[in-house]
Amino acid sequence: MADKLYFVIPCYNEEEVLPETARRLQEKMHALIKSGMISGDSRVVFVNDGSGDRTWEIIRNLHEKDGLFSGVNLSRNRGHQNALLAGLMTVRPYCDMAISMDADLQDDINACDRMLEKYYSGSDIVYGVRSARKTDTWFKRTTAEGFYSLMKHMGTNTVSNHADFRLMSRRALDGLSEFGEVNLFLRGIVPMIGYPSDVVYYERAERFAGTSKYPLKKMLSFAVEGITSLSIEPLRIISQLGIAVFLVSIAILIYSLIRYAMGATVPGWTFLAISIWAIGGLILLALGVIGEYIGKIYLETKARPRYLIREFLDSEHGFDTDKPRNLTRKDKYPFHS
Repeated sequence: MADKLYFVIPCYNEEEVLPETARRLQEKMHALIKSGMISGDSRVVFVNDGSGDRTWEIIRNLHEKDGLFSGVNLSRNRGHQNALLAGLMTVRPYCDMAISMDADLQDDINACDRMLEKYYSGSDIVYGVRSARKTDTWFKRTTAEGFYSLMKHMGTNTVSNHADFRLMSRRALDGLSEFGEVNLFLRGIVPMIGYPSDVVYYERAERFAGTSKYPLKKMLSFAVEGITSLSIEPLRIISQLGIAVFLVSIAILIYSLIRYAMGATVPGWTFLAISIWAIGGLILLALGVIGEYIGKIYLETKARPRYLIREFLDSEHGFDTDKPRNLTRKDKYPFHS
């Protein structure tokens, strides 16, 4: 018997693209079920990450018209990584495998067939990796390549040109559930799980509709999040820089003493000013990096929930908040992490 597949699609203000995404996923699911690659109990789960438009209304309507579609509604906006984790952890008890992808249709839905083949061949994790960046601007292509290069040099184990388009088996999802970080960077956490993995290459399309949810500022923040969540290399760089500055200061001290002994002392105002500004800048930079890590420690020690789920539309498993029921608070909000 074929295994049960759940698609997990994080959504944030995706009302423009969601109907088309649902149509294409519906066609793909029916084709996969008909071919016998997946079970007829497979589902598509849209995760509403506190959208301010009609996204959740559309998800509700899709669920009412076709039981193939399910929905998870977070209590508020928690960010893409938390929304994705919320979806994966919610479907984990019900599926044999899950495929995560974005709602903007840039990920190639047809690549899922090859992912399933890799899964049935024994891979617990199958990464969707971009074969080229033809649709990107020069700036985005250059910054993306720089991002992956920087992550590699900082000691973080990520898959180059891979975002969050991946297949994970139930065993891999169970492994992911053991990671309790509040500061999430799934692109670095998933490779840490360590089960057999493989790669499927695909060409990434242009966004079907709407606007990108990752402008430059957010991308830079995401890069900092990834580095500081998974690597202590920046702290080591600060230590190395401190040693280098200390060695330079000793050399300057020896030079100054020799000049003093030779009676050739010079006021050296320019050199002194430059030294003060340079060392002051390095100190502030070091404090900023250390502060970033202290801030993450602060958030981790609080152990606040990474997400809270307000509603889960899934009538198959007896939990469908679209239908009137006498729910206790515990019944209505059973999912949180």
